[in-house]
Amino acid sequence: MIEAIGLSKYYGPFAAIKDVDFKIPRGQVAAFLGPNGAGKSTTMKCLTGFLAPTHGTAKIGGHDVLEDRMAAANMIGYLPENGPLYAEMTPQSFLKYMGEARGLDKKTLKDRLDYVVEQCALSGVYGKAISKLSKGYRQRVGMAQALLHDPQVLILDEPTAGLDPNQIHQVRELITRLSKTKTILLSTHILQEVEAIASHVVFIFNGRIVFDGTVAEMASGGDMEARFRELTTAAA
Repeated sequence: MIEAIGLSKYYGPFAAIKDVDFKIPRGQVAAFLGPNGAGKSTTMKCLTGFLAPTHGTAKIGGHDVLEDRMAAANMIGYLPENGPLYAEMTPQSFLKYMGEARGLDKKTLKDRLDYVVEQCALSGVYGKAISKLSKGYRQRVGMAQALLHDPQVLILDEPTAGLDPNQIHQVRELITRLSKTKTILLSTHILQEVEAIASHVVFIFNGRIVFDGTVAEMASGGDMEARFRELTTAAA
């Protein structure tokens, strides 16, 4: 469902990512792991079509993200890190606008709005200006827009960054529920997140994939932190 084939992104002589290859099969929750600045966000932007790679191919559900952009986009729900929202709008007006922009008919849009408001627990702030919401609620609004068109693939970039422990727990519960019907690629550098919700790990460091395997294989020896340090030190 998600495939990176030799993805590279250069800014002049600097390679943000280089020769990134991995596949995420249908129904899997994969953690895209790595330290800050490793290339996680750049890879995700290439997978979603937000950035064009210098070399390589990104595919979603078999659709080339650059060659068949609309078909790929229809399959993706994307939550970028610090996702942009219209601060003067309410969650209600923002989500309605996003649904109409995606071409949802009136009945489908109503049904999907009801669904995402319930799933993301937004009813208490539905009519409140987004600028007045806490970071946790803004993150929920971002998640709601990613889910609105019922995509088969979710690409989530640091979905719990900056949240308090209760908010992190709520987001993890939501991702676990969604994993029953979605293929999910979750970017994070939080090891507890990986163990809590993922079954597979793709580890990137200095723009290159240094590990691709199961969570159990990643945690071989029982210490994820030690393995994290080992992979980054060896790759360096």
